[in-house]
Amino acid sequence: MFLLIEKGGLMMIPIMVGSIFGFGIVIERLIHLHRSQIDVEKFMSGIRNILKKGNVIEAISICENTPGPVASLLKEGILKHDRDKKEIKEAIQEARQHEIPLLERNLNILKVIAHVEPLLGLLGMVVGFIQCLMRIDQFHKQVYLSNIAGEMSEALIAMAAGLAVAIPIYVAYHYLVARVRGIGVDMEKAANQLVKILHNEDVN
Repeated sequence: MFLLIEKGGLMMIPIMVGSIFGFGIVIERLIHLHRSQIDVEKFMSGIRNILKKGNVIEAISICENTPGPVASLLKEGILKHDRDKKEIKEAIQEARQHEIPLLERNLNILKVIAHVEPLLGLLGMVVGFIQCLMRIDQFHKQVYLSNIAGEMSEALIAMAAGLAVAIPIYVAYHYLVARVRGIGVDMEKAANQLVKILHNEDVN
């Protein structure tokens, strides 16, 4: 592994730095999103039963002790339980605007890394081929593969490294975006159900 990095030339340095940041963000986001996701149906069922009994304080306490944006959203709505629909929805919307950026944090950086890595690999390949041509020029007509093998391997290793980092990060980025959207849908459903519960429009 270290031999390949060494043979890949100077462009391997930014490629490897990008990979460290990229995979670090992926791991951190996976952990954060895993902690943020809850069984919304089960959670809403519990909140519904508690609120129908008039235990507002207990419902707020449960939301405070439950991790994730869905619980935070519901807490803000429940705090406005004695207000009209408009105020409840405004409180929920404000909470949503706070929670969504936390879910999306560093995803744009991840997207940039996924796009830049293959370009760094391509640049490394171009540099390697330029060195290869310069090497050929030194030998004039007496050129053997062994004379330019180092430069050719540097070019190909850099390109391969850029793609090897970019592909999994690109896939991970789209997976994380899908997870964020899924949580966003859960937030929307929970918020709509809460408004109905607070105004006695819930049929369940």
